Amino acid sequence: MKAVVKTRRAKGMEFVERAAPQLGPRDVLIRVRYSSICGTDVHIFDWTRWARKRFTPPRILGHEFVGIVTEIGEEVTLVEVGDRVSAESHISCGYCYQCRNGYSEVCRNTKLLGVDHDGSFAGFLALPEHVLWKNDPNIPDEWATLQEPFGNAIDTVLAENISAKTILILGAGPIGLFATGIARACGASLVIVSDPNNYRLAIARKMGAHLTLNPKKKDIVQSVLKITENNGVDVVLEFSGNNQALNQGLNVITPGGRISILGIYEKRVTLDLNSDVIFKKIRMYGITGRKVFSTWYKTSHFLSSGLVDLNPIITHKFALKDCERGMQLMKGGKCGKVILTS
Repeated sequence: MKAVVKTRRAKGMEFVERAAPQLGPRDVLIRVRYSSICGTDVHIFDWTRWARKRFTPPRILGHEFVGIVTEIGEEVTLVEVGDRVSAESHISCGYCYQCRNGYSEVCRNTKLLGVDHDGSFAGFLALPEHVLWKNDPNIPDEWATLQEPFGNAIDTVLAENISAKTILILGAGPIGLFATGIARACGASLVIVSDPNNYRLAIARKMGAHLTLNPKKKDIVQSVLKITENNGVDVVLEFSGNNQALNQGLNVITPGGRISILGIYEKRVTLDLNSDVIFKKIRMYGITGRKVFSTWYKTSHFLSSGLVDLNPIITHKFALKDCERGMQLMKGGKCGKVILTS
């Protein structure tokens, strides 16, 4: 089969021939229909500081997908041949302290799909049955492949109730755009999106943002305080991974508000804990992955019911062999979500 593989410890990747994966007794073979490119894949492609510390080649990339079960191991009971599935990308052990306390997304022995386990940028993918998710028939393939990152946005937005709250979203990458739609669907009274990319700000408006701000042209702190009559916002959702944006967000949270942080930072961050967090009594949430599998149920309900429309975010589709074109678009911020066809 053809696959996109990170073959060496350097920038780039290769489109090569690989043997189809073998199955264990509880494994499932999936014919991949669609995959989508994630920021994590771009980090690996670009061989960033995070990738150099976390990733060991060779490995097939990709972890957001939808596909059809074509073969099952002899002990598999949860799915059947012909089922249309996606998967949780955190392959947890099920036995550690975190797993047994309901935090399998931070399992101490977790293997990440496309990082520690061969991923979905291939014709076929083999996974243990316990990470699979049977897709609602009302969710189209293009949306089904986005459920994994959409779940990240759900947990970031809904770490607490947001009904009638004022919200600042920092970063209009795909997950920030998902969050915009989720916040509107859940009754946020004001959704402000900040990003230096006008292309993505235009998508944010299609997703329901009341106000979009470009920090290259507007002072974010002054603009947010002005529109909120100097109160600041109830909630900040940080997706950018940018230290300056993080501090802007902390500056404009109203005392007693909260911030949820999903962005990944290339360097250590600096912030004023005393003034911006402690004395303002800010609640701060670190978000990683999804709550397995409760967030998947929420994702399925959001998408199958039409509460959030993902079509404005899906801007490009390429054949798997043209994956690098999608990577370059992601790097340049000239896209929303890029989908690959296997």
